[in-house]
Amino acid sequence: MSAAQPSIPFAAQAIPFDELLAKGKLPDGYLPTEYVAQQFVERLVHYVLSVPAESYSMSQLGKLLEQLDPRAQVYFFKRLKETSPESLKHFAPLYYGFMNEFHSLLFT
Repeated sequence: MSAAQPSIPFAAQAIPFDELLAKGKLPDGYLPTEYVAQQFVERLVHYVLSVPAESYSMSQLGKLLEQLDPRAQVYFFKRLKETSPESLKHFAPLYYGFMNEFHSLLFT
């Protein structure tokens, strides 16, 4: 993956989710601020809801989410629930794994 040009805002950059999920690793410094992390999460939610379920595994998604700040992880599931409540059935194992780990953040 090539480095993004700093003059292009993050929101305007293409995010290679398929590559990120396959590698299971975010490049160092990829999400430099909380705001950029939130934008990333918003777009990740839309990606996982838009592509066929067999395009990635829950394990791959879990590895990617583990690299996010805990608040961004909670935000991912919040946005997933708001965007597509019925999809939580599909993401239940991942959801409960993360929520058990970060239950204290649900009330902040």
